[in-house]
Amino acid sequence: MSASVAEDAGGSHAGPRSAGRDGVTRDLAATVFVAWRGKLLMHRHRKLGMWLPCGGHVEPHELPDDAAVREVLEEAGVHVELVGEPPLSPPGPRQLTRPRGVQLETIGPGHEHIDLIYLGRPVEPYDGRLDGGEEGLGWYDRAALERLELTDEVRAWTRLALEELE
Repeated sequence: MSASVAEDAGGSHAGPRSAGRDGVTRDLAATVFVAWRGKLLMHRHRKLGMWLPCGGHVEPHELPDDAAVREVLEEAGVHVELVGEPPLSPPGPRQLTRPRGVQLETIGPGHEHIDLIYLGRPVEPYDGRLDGGEEGLGWYDRAALERLELTDEVRAWTRLALEELE
């Protein structure tokens, strides 16, 4: 589902892969459903021809939170904050934002992504501008999302994101 699928469809890969005991290679990915004024940020991925939120691989030595924020900035030019309560408050180790979901996606034979699904909002002040090269990059309200050719899974995530972020 995630835009991380795009990385295996002709994009760059973040670091060396090693297979687990089952022979399957796995990459960590981060996807962000960003909401603003009752709309979600989506784009039609040029290589996959799918409507997706922003997302991609977590780079080696990068925190998943940082990867999620970076991917939205790179793909849409939007600075975002992730939504979600850390499980504990200080003192203690730094608490990362808890993803809204974690899913295992089959990318191809012998390769999977562990995709951390986040919800986010633009950092205010924000004026709605987008700076990215993907077709259809924009803010889509409920009615517009219903008209997009989304997979059942992406459609379910868009509905959940709008419910929780409105």
